[in-house]
Amino acid sequence: MVNLFVDNPVIELDRPIYDPAAVQPMRQQLTEVGFKELLTPEEVERAVAGAENSTGTMLLVINSVCGCAAGSARPGLALALQNKLIPNRLTTVFAGMEKSATARAREFLAPNPSSSPSFALFKDGALVKMIHRREIEVRTADQVADLLVETFNQYCEAPGPSIPPEKFASLDMALLCGSTLPRFQN
Repeated sequence: MVNLFVDNPVIELDRPIYDPAAVQPMRQQLTEVGFKELLTPEEVERAVAGAENSTGTMLLVINSVCGCAAGSARPGLALALQNKLIPNRLTTVFAGMEKSATARAREFLAPNPSSSPSFALFKDGALVKMIHRREIEVRTADQVADLLVETFNQYCEAPGPSIPPEKFASLDMALLCGSTLPRFQN
């Protein structure tokens, strides 16, 4: 019997680390505030290098199951998107889940080192601001929001918030950390 995950490096590359059902709430914390998930390298290519990104601003978030993503990154990001100025487009890839999409996204962030979670802001197709994990993990969610709001106010022109304040108030930004998530099984 052929094990497709062992005998096919492309499939192995995209085999998620964690149980997709366990990660779903972490995905929703971003999609509920307006993010579009990029699940394939082709979607990343279109989003970052495509004509749509040649004008305006796009935020690319490398989502993660790590504790700083749970405690600071996702909640701070959601709060920052209540600002009066936000990026035109909100996109995300999930590290450890859609590995080939994340690898393609990281190519656009070179020479910056791999970092998850992280935030990358593009303006008129060029990377103008990169916020690494090391800058996130030392901040509270409110401090991450302040850092992002400062960035949005400097580079963005699209009107915020990304979702109405009453919907934002109803969000569950529970601290969802990957340290207890089950690994993906065949």
